[in-house]
Parts: sequence; structure tokens; C-alpha cells
Amino acid sequence: MSVLPGSIIVSDWHRFPDSREFFSRILHKKRRRKFGLLEAPMMPPHMNVDTVRYKVFISGKTGVGKSALAARLAGLDFPKMHYETTESAMRRFDHMLPSCKEQVDAMLFLFSFTDRGSFEDLSNQISRITESSDRVVKLVVGTKFDLFMHTDVTESDVTRFKEVWGLPVFRVGGDVSAGLGEVAPLLNALAENLWYQDCIAASSVSIATAGLTQTDKEIIV
Repeated sequence: MSVLPGSIIVSDWHRFPDSREFFSRILHKKRRRKFGLLEAPMMPPHMNVDTVRYKVFISGKTGVGKSALAARLAGLDFPKMHYETTESAMRRFDHMLPSCKEQVDAMLFLFSFTDRGSFEDLSNQISRITESSDRVVKLVVGTKFDLFMHTDVTESDVTRFKEVWGLPVFRVGGDVSAGLGEVAPLLNALAENLWYQDCIAASSVSIATAGLTQTDKEIIV
């Protein structure tokens, strides 16, 4: 399940006057402000901003940039002291996969444009982690796209993958200090698909509730 880019979210909303007050509250020098323990900006009373929380599962081979991308999507600084999780360590914690997937809303499958093995492992990841019954948003992210001199994955490779799996592929550079513009297309697509998924779920619940109410009335009568 995927939504056409721009069909739900106005991608250039940040250029409209309506967005200025909102961004002035959450950004400082083009980076997200730190709001303390509650992690919520103080908005003026007339701006009614709802907070919606989602659980996103990030999968990928070692070294593709999972931690860096997670930090950038959350608007956080990537830690200076970072220890990469090895493949052997990941296999030891395979039993935790069901818990990680529990009530998950979206899955991001990562590969690096400088590591062909990580791209070839995508099919195995998707098959191992997801099931046909999973109703979650699935997106693929290629990291280190800006290192084009060292790329091991071609555009034709990406095109064939999209044709086979029917999943959108987003490209992200390797600079973890880049601003919001670097991950904006991915964030917009993720938000669009999550919102669409919520709308579908709400419609299903409404239809089921209506049917149940009608059945109850018939039984009572």
C-alpha cells in the first residue's frame, strides 16, 4: 500500500505564510529545537496542533546508517560516540523481532548505495520481517546517495527492484549534519502513507460498527 506523493500532504506548505509561526516555534537555525523531557513545543492558544505518535521499525544490514537516519527523522543530533551493532549481535537478538514488530505502524528498509550486498539483501529482509497479512506502511531508503563516485547500486537496479516489489525508494545522503531538507521527501511520504493508513482503518471501524449496530437492532426487534 502506498500513496502518490503530494496527494495528501502539501509538500511546499513550509513556503506558505501560514507555516512561518509554526516553524518559528520548532526550529532554530534550521534545526529542531530541544524541548526537554516532554519533547513538545509551546504553541500559542490559537494554534491547535494535535500530536500523533507512530512506531516505526527500521531494518538494514550493519553500516547502512540506521541510527543516523533514525536520529535525523527525529530531529536529534547523531551521537558522537556510537557503536555499530554487528550482524552476529543482531542474530542473537532475533527472538526480540516479534516484540519490535508489535503494534508497528511503518517499516523502513535501508540499503547503502556504497554496499551492493545491503541492496541484494533487501528481498531477504522484507520476506523475513513482513507477512502478507501485515497492514503497515513499507518504504525503502537508499543511504549515502551523495557518494556517487563509490556507488555499487545503479539506477537500473533500483528501477527493477521497484517493479518487482512495488515499493517506493527514497534517497538520502551520508551527511548526518544535513538539515530538514535532506529528509523532507521521506518524512512527507511517511506522513502521507501513515495518515492514509489511519483513514482506511477508521473507515473499516466505522463500517464494522455500523454493521454491528444494525445487527443488534435486528436481534432486539
